[in-house]
Amino acid sequence: MTDTTTARQGDPPKRRLSWQARHQDLLEKGLSIVRENGVDALTLGTLAQRAGVSKPVVYDHFDTRSALLTALYRWIDAERKRAFQEGMAQGDLAYEPTIDALSSTYIRCATDASGEFFAIGAAMTGNEERSRIYRELVDTGVEMFEAVLRPHVRLPDPELQRLCIGLVGAGESLSTSVLEGATTEAEAIATFSRLIGRAMGGPLSD
Repeated sequence: MTDTTTARQGDPPKRRLSWQARHQDLLEKGLSIVRENGVDALTLGTLAQRAGVSKPVVYDHFDTRSALLTALYRWIDAERKRAFQEGMAQGDLAYEPTIDALSSTYIRCATDASGEFFAIGAAMTGNEERSRIYRELVDTGVEMFEAVLRPHVRLPDPELQRLCIGLVGAGESLSTSVLEGATTEAEAIATFSRLIGRAMGGPLSD
């Protein structure tokens, strides 16, 4: 007799996943819990229930809730950066198209799943590793900005790096403003374009 209840609930097929596939599945299930019920609802137990596995299986991947939050934080940011790199893979662009592409791609990538990203980051407050991770994430963002802007500026590397540090900070603040409903995505992109153009000393007008 067919278990129609199980079929309706969409339980995972009874097959053994590789460790890496299971790890990815747990991250995706964890993110879905945060999206639906908030970060406080995410525990190792609720993750095991959502994934349809026993708690020891989850413990094999994340020995503590803090480790789970850290892995989610890193994964979401890696996905944002992957989307950013794909969005900027448009070949050699001229000066102004580069600025437009950089501002729109960054804001859109930063606001995609950023509500969960910031919520998870807030839940990690007090975790000493959080500051180190955040520093690594910012450094990676700065490096990506440098790579995009370097062909269009004549600045010493240290000066370009400082410029990109400021731009990444501005981009994060504008993205937060979008998530909080204080500004629209289009307004944030337009403002970020002007900031980048002015910081580079380019010809963008008011």
